[in-house]
Amino acid sequence: MAAPPLLEPNRLVRALGKPARDFTKRDIVRYVAEHGIRMLNFRYVAGDGRLKKLNFVINGAAHLDRVLTAGERVDGSSLFSFIAADSSDLYVVPRYRTAFVNPFTEVPTLDFICSFYDSKGDPLESAPEHILRKAQGALRDRTGHTLEALGELEYYLFSPADRIYPIVEQKGYHESHPFSKWGLVRRAAMLVIAEMGGTIKYGHGEVGNILDGDWEMVQHEIEFLPVPVEEAADQLVMAKWALREVAYQHDLEVSFSPKITVGHAGSGLHVHTRLMKDGLNVMADDHGLTDTARKLVAGFLTCAESLTAFGNTVPTSFLRLVPHQEAPTRICWGDRNRSVLVRVPLGWLGGVGAKMLRDANPAEPVADIPAIGHNQTVELRSPDGSANVHLLLAGMTVAARHGLELPDALEVAARGYVRSDASKIPGLRELPASCCESADRLVADRAIYEAHGVFPHGTVEALAADLKRHDDEHMRERLAGDPAALEELVRRHLHCG
Repeated sequence: MAAPPLLEPNRLVRALGKPARDFTKRDIVRYVAEHGIRMLNFRYVAGDGRLKKLNFVINGAAHLDRVLTAGERVDGSSLFSFIAADSSDLYVVPRYRTAFVNPFTEVPTLDFICSFYDSKGDPLESAPEHILRKAQGALRDRTGHTLEALGELEYYLFSPADRIYPIVEQKGYHESHPFSKWGLVRRAAMLVIAEMGGTIKYGHGEVGNILDGDWEMVQHEIEFLPVPVEEAADQLVMAKWALREVAYQHDLEVSFSPKITVGHAGSGLHVHTRLMKDGLNVMADDHGLTDTARKLVAGFLTCAESLTAFGNTVPTSFLRLVPHQEAPTRICWGDRNRSVLVRVPLGWLGGVGAKMLRDANPAEPVADIPAIGHNQTVELRSPDGSANVHLLLAGMTVAARHGLELPDALEVAARGYVRSDASKIPGLRELPASCCESADRLVADRAIYEAHGVFPHGTVEALAADLKRHDDEHMRERLAGDPAALEELVRRHLHCG
């Protein structure tokens, strides 16, 4: 067996000496026996996009083997709105590759993320993780590409105001302690997420600093590395859980809500994507962005309105999507432009990485400077923390496939490119202004999402109905001049997602 990588944060990967994707039941049983694991947790994402949990005490070797092999029954009618109580049983079965040592329990516990199966043992067609898997499969089968993604998870921490080195409102971006508060919570959460198998890029303080009497709200962000979309969704769901647990340990409240206070930065869930083929990123070449990347952008632009049905699921989502707050309102794209819906960030093209390294480190031997390849992505900036993450990434994967298959995709991309502030350019399509409008756009585009059996018909119906229940048409106009109603709306959706 190969020696475990010294820098690998995942305890199981270190102990078993193999990557998580290769874990077997035998590996899990051996780890349980050798490390005194006494409990198991099954975790799964239900129809509401929230993480659920089922606890087991290990009652012996035979019991452990049975649970790992067969999973367990759960009440589907309590987890999915479309399942009737008179035929509600579902199976949940653990995916061994997701196993991690629970970092919060006093009793040694191993956790798994599970998949749902119906009474025949087939994957539950409407389970969020299975819809995402189908979306990736359709993209791969029809185009030869797969989609990778990384999320930028923004959130606020609430605490009594610190009278020493007070925060400055709207000036928190990349601030360091003591001017930035609660970086220790961010760092603790990052370590926990990495131990659980999350692949983190970095963390930092974000723009949002809000003072409200004797309380302060400080915004942070944790950004991930690109992985296949199925893994990216699992990571984001588990990261939100980990952040809430760490914040709770510090007697703090954490919120991923898209808007806390009007006039201050909201929290987004920006998603960077890249198309892969034969293990290579095909988004750019020596001449810049490829036609394949432009077709991906065209898919996002074409499906932009309906994607909000997965990525912006509460009324306060549409208080964030307003001009001049670094949140998109118009459907367009551009290079390094934070006013657009789809942004093309810097990607280390044209050998710029090695050039910068040589300049910053003149003592570095030229022979030791590696070729630094491009890491080009494109970023969808509309989603926020209310998103049903698996369905959002499934929708984005469908949009990517749609763009690659769209006959006039390059023309669509060319028409949607802007070089200035998108909010000041007339004639551009606009994102929905409410959940109700978002639902209408989803229904209008349903054929795109239901194609090739990816999104079940009933799932689209249920999502649209849930959005309509918010009854938030003309919400911005109704709330104007009514701060009490606005405060109540924010409070109601403070812990969305």
